[in-house]
Amino acid sequence: MIDKRASRIKAVTHAFFLSITTTIAEPSIILPLIVNYFSGSPLIVGIFASLLKGGAILVQLFAAFGAQSYPRVMPFLHLVFAARFFAWFGIGLAIYFFGESSATVTLWCIGIGLFVFSFSAGFGAIYFNEILGKVFTNRYRGEVFAQRQFMAGVGAIVSGLFAGAVLEYFEPPQSFAYLFMASAVMMAFGITAFALIEEPLKRNVAVKEDKFRIFIKNAFSLLRSDGVLRNQIITYLLSYAHLFALPFIILDAEGKLDIGGLEIGYLLTAQIVGGMLSNVLWGRLSARGSLQLVIALAFFAHIAALTLALFASEFMHYAVLFFLIGAAIDGNRLAFSNNILAIAPEAKRPVYIALQSNLTSFGLFFSIPGALILEVFGYSVLYILTIILLAIGLLWSRKLALSSSKSD
Repeated sequence: MIDKRASRIKAVTHAFFLSITTTIAEPSIILPLIVNYFSGSPLIVGIFASLLKGGAILVQLFAAFGAQSYPRVMPFLHLVFAARFFAWFGIGLAIYFFGESSATVTLWCIGIGLFVFSFSAGFGAIYFNEILGKVFTNRYRGEVFAQRQFMAGVGAIVSGLFAGAVLEYFEPPQSFAYLFMASAVMMAFGITAFALIEEPLKRNVAVKEDKFRIFIKNAFSLLRSDGVLRNQIITYLLSYAHLFALPFIILDAEGKLDIGGLEIGYLLTAQIVGGMLSNVLWGRLSARGSLQLVIALAFFAHIAALTLALFASEFMHYAVLFFLIGAAIDGNRLAFSNNILAIAPEAKRPVYIALQSNLTSFGLFFSIPGALILEVFGYSVLYILTIILLAIGLLWSRKLALSSSKSD
């Protein structure tokens, strides 16, 4: 049941349809515009951008507490899929029925929906990666990740063009509602495909601790003793520094240029194409075991994008900027997601995944202090600070390479 073509096709199909869904609320372009429509506050934009992916911080350790002793986790993943579908579709319903006339209620419903979507993903990330760790070997899994991200890019292009057309030809907030409800239907196809993967029985399971408190203590003892894991987590957290500025770049562009729905779709497509094309390189480097090089190149791409944001004054500047961001995001996602599965012992794989996910998930909230910096100091200071943090991450990634070489 290892490295089966059918499992790869189902995993890649899941990525394609899930990407169609989440691109509708893409946190660097579309979601800030939706939230800004109802609130007009950069701080609220930052909070909601964090909610989309940041609701899963603490729950992943609790999920790993149980998952480490489960021979199979697919039945639990089915429940996660159901929660995410109803949360996403519910956001669309709330926008449709409440809309601008009850903007505060609409914002609350969007926030709750995003939190449930993200919170349930906290459990899902553990179960999802546990299954990928079972059904694929390390190097084959790197290629599968690249193929998933490539097809996610294809799905995101479809979604981005669709989103741009809907935003152009339908008036808000009805256009926002249509986007969420239609993309929820697309998500159903993807989660059905992944749910059909044949999960093998795991025989090398860990003994579950009697209390969650003991599990937490053991998990952080593991973190203190494993330098490779610790340096990977620090590097991954620093890679999230781009989120200090990312949700606000589109607002900066909107203030400088005359941007409509079609232009938003083009910028989103540029980011997606950047991710797609870069995955050809990321997949080849991963298959050769060069994950440290992937990480370094991803940091360089982020730094180049934020440097360009300092001087951008034309639409093409922003197209190149979002292209680089797409490449960097996919590079980091592939490298860190694959490497954690490679360095983790089989019995403790859920614990390693949860530690990385929990500790790096704090980076998903970087847009909140980013919003405060923006309001006080402006865009230039925000971009420069973000570049400095990314440069620190690039330097720290050299330490990750040294740690990894010692563990090989």
